[in-house]
Amino acid sequence: MTDGERSDQPPLRRRPSERERAPGEGQNIKINDTTLRDGEQTAGVAFTVAEKLAIAQALDEAGVPELEIGIPAMGEEECRGIRAIVSACLKARLIGWCRLKDEDVAAALAVGLSSVHLTLPVSDIQLAAKLSLSRPQLLAEMIRLIGKARGLGLQVSIGGEDASRADPAFVGQVALAARDAGARRFRYADTLGILDPFATREAFKELRAVVGPDFELEIHAHDDLGLANANSLAAVRGGASHVSTTVNGLGERAGNAPLEEVVMALSHLYGIETGIDTHDLPAISALVAEASGRPVPVAKSIVGEAVFTHEAGIHVQGLLKNRATYEGIDPHLVGREHRFVLGKHSGLASVRDAYAVLGVALGEAQARAVLARVRRHAVKTKHAPERADLERFLIDTMAIPVVSRLFAELPVEERLTA
Repeated sequence: MTDGERSDQPPLRRRPSERERAPGEGQNIKINDTTLRDGEQTAGVAFTVAEKLAIAQALDEAGVPELEIGIPAMGEEECRGIRAIVSACLKARLIGWCRLKDEDVAAALAVGLSSVHLTLPVSDIQLAAKLSLSRPQLLAEMIRLIGKARGLGLQVSIGGEDASRADPAFVGQVALAARDAGARRFRYADTLGILDPFATREAFKELRAVVGPDFELEIHAHDDLGLANANSLAAVRGGASHVSTTVNGLGERAGNAPLEEVVMALSHLYGIETGIDTHDLPAISALVAEASGRPVPVAKSIVGEAVFTHEAGIHVQGLLKNRATYEGIDPHLVGREHRFVLGKHSGLASVRDAYAVLGVALGEAQARAVLARVRRHAVKTKHAPERADLERFLIDTMAIPVVSRLFAELPVEERLTA
């Protein structure tokens, strides 16, 4: 059951009405979606070329402005997917992920990319363990390769891997050197997902003060502590211009900041529109879930099957009277409707409304008898009753008096008190 035909309340504002102007409203934030790179690095996930192309096209049609579409240096199979996406002539800016190596830049050029993301470790532990370079050596190599890539006509962003465990002063030094060498952006990566929103905001405020107002700064947050979305929002409040996301939060270990959560939260909380059509989010989520073999939890924020489903009697009663009582996010923004189901916590209003949909008007005595059966059914089966169950409950309680007036014809206010 949905409330689409029964609620005459006007659509709600996306933000609470008491906020005349939300912090950040009017700010231009761009999404760089890395489902096809970091999302595919989820253990056990591997997309076919056809799946990668379908996902890229769906994201592009929804208005995602930037897509990180793979790792050219991985080999021919990866390059086939990248070339297919490049050949599709999408509107989005397409980016190849590269290590700080000449051969990676050459591979990106060979598949037709015009933008590269050069990643390099900035924490001392990763510098020593992965590259065996000192800080000055890393800076020199980065500046050299940025210059080479720019000379080849490539747009360049620099990724500071493990920035959240690095010396903040050195992170600022890397970002500033990247800017001066010709890069357009610095990505701050919370690679191990150890930040909280307070530290994230401060880190970006400090970084923005170092690089100035015009240089692009991106947050790449991991969800190991369940804070990737919150940290991404905090980075925006601190001065980030770009947010790295993945559909459904796919990614290494616990995943990345989910595209659907970041886009909706920026709009709903701060009035920041990303240019992405939120009505497309559930379909994109389903597409990626199918291709990745990772089902979306029913209670997953924004796109989960049950996030606009209500059972508790007090909630259903409130929604039937006025959607604003229990509606934080208008489901129509993502092409959804409120849905009412019967269960252990349902009340009389829910039962009567469920039978009204079937064209049956229940009196109070019969509604109470049906409600008792609904609750027993929920405890026993762990599922909401289906139509056949409701018909059986009706037959079981037919000996109980019913009202003669058609319940479905009653105004909502009278339904709830009849």
